Amino acid sequence: MPTEFPSITLLVTHYNRSQSLERLLQAFQKQEIEFGDIVVSDDGSKPEQVKRLKQMAPTYNFRLITAVKNGGLGNNINKGQDAVNTAYTLYVQEDFDPFAGYGEHLADALGIMDERADVDLMRFYAYFKYPYLKPYRNGFSEMVFKIWYPGYRKFHVYSDHPHLRRTSFFEKFGRYAEGLKGDRTEFLMNLSFIKKKGKAMFYEDFKGLFDQVNSNDEPSTMTATRSDLKQSNNPLIVIVRGLYRNVKHTWEVLF
Repeated sequence: MPTEFPSITLLVTHYNRSQSLERLLQAFQKQEIEFGDIVVSDDGSKPEQVKRLKQMAPTYNFRLITAVKNGGLGNNINKGQDAVNTAYTLYVQEDFDPFAGYGEHLADALGIMDERADVDLMRFYAYFKYPYLKPYRNGFSEMVFKIWYPGYRKFHVYSDHPHLRRTSFFEKFGRYAEGLKGDRTEFLMNLSFIKKKGKAMFYEDFKGLFDQVNSNDEPSTMTATRSDLKQSNNPLIVIVRGLYRNVKHTWEVLF
């Protein structure tokens, strides 16, 4: 029996990875998860990729928002979000796949947001566990941010990883910065989220709801833009990088 979410639009950002997009949409179909709408926002993909998207649209019942040229992550999310008409947006980048049983957890997240008007965001995936959590229910915990808490990871309150948010998100936190690298675009939104006292919840089994899949045919487009220093696992570099981020982000939040 299908699990229906008429108040949620699935928003997927896409760039030259139509196979990944199709795998994501098939995963939702197999789980019989139905949304009020599906929007695919393309960031100026190659002509053959756009052609494939147009062929897929009737099969997966999505609205395709195209671009004349590549505008970057910020522009792609902005124009996709502008096309959403439902009360909630489930934002997922095309390289994520939901694990079996995801519909139950999405229903839990929606139920919390329906009853808690102060909650702006429900996070479903992360690379690491947020360090300061207050258990709530159904595996979700409130993220607690205090500027004096130790460690730079406290600053990672918002993330572009899969999450459910109110479609009125822009009214409170503003639009995504455009013309910048993806990591900086994401952090500036994170900074706005913190400064405007956004409230988010975090699913504690943070690798249990989605799988990030990057195949050889369609590798990640984000890691290629990051410097070696940002990705190095050298212990000394990790320590220095953490201290630098803590000081830098504290300054950005305060000033």
